[in-house]
Amino acid sequence: MVSDAPTTGKLATRFAPSPTGRLHLGHGYSALKAFDLAQRTGGRFLLRFEDIDSGRVRDAYYPGIEEDLHWLGIEWDETPLRQSERFTAYGEALDRMKARDLVYPCFCTRKEIAAEIAASATAPHGPDGPLYPGTCRRLTADERETRLAEEDHAWRIDMAKAASLAGELYWEDDEAGRVAAQPQIHGDVVLARKDVPTSYHLAVTVDDAAQGVTDIVRGSDLFAAAHIHRLLQHLLGLQVPRYHHHRLIEDEDGKRLAKRDDARSLAALRETGIAAADILSALRGNPPDIGKLTAST
Repeated sequence: MVSDAPTTGKLATRFAPSPTGRLHLGHGYSALKAFDLAQRTGGRFLLRFEDIDSGRVRDAYYPGIEEDLHWLGIEWDETPLRQSERFTAYGEALDRMKARDLVYPCFCTRKEIAAEIAASATAPHGPDGPLYPGTCRRLTADERETRLAEEDHAWRIDMAKAASLAGELYWEDDEAGRVAAQPQIHGDVVLARKDVPTSYHLAVTVDDAAQGVTDIVRGSDLFAAAHIHRLLQHLLGLQVPRYHHHRLIEDEDGKRLAKRDDARSLAALRETGIAAADILSALRGNPPDIGKLTAST
């Protein structure tokens, strides 16, 4: 088992889009920051497709994303990793958590969870809204065994138990400095879904370690997720990367860009005749200036 000490050695960054749409300017900004960091230090820049959400993934988006990155002059080292091909690795990590009794099966539907939250006058909230009320955590061993054989289920971390076992944890962030991990604010998050044998939190933690990622560059909207990832790194004995949570690219109305906004996609901008050099210049500005890129779209 590897120590959860900070990572050392040659720097490695990654860009990890989901192939559920073409890249927009916000994706380009994040990819560019990770790429530039690797370039400045002689490190590696890796591409990973986070494609566990099979219902939304489309085959055409894999080459489309690669085309967008090539157009910007962003090249990657090694063959892109696909999470959909790594379910065995995630299962092994989950099994290690099961062996330590740190996870439990959850049979609740979304409707049942919403109803229990609505019935509670003091339902606790976390960064993503109301927390799971712990319904299935309270099942007896016999009840779990019987229902496991008959019902679909997810796997949730017993957050109170896991956090107590881990004790005080920290990570280093480029902007925030030394941050004390507080995974309890998320409650008993899902580590393996009913329809997919993993979750975002488990998959990215396992993959960052497997790929030797030393520096995670991503948007500030994922800052809160680092509390969970730091706990999982400790529980799985993984090294701890450095974090670089950057600002989000917003439109002229102050709204973050989304894949549904096709006018801001790199492919759409390319079709208007905008040069890649202009995109790069705007995204490398401090702060980034995308107004002149989107004024005519």
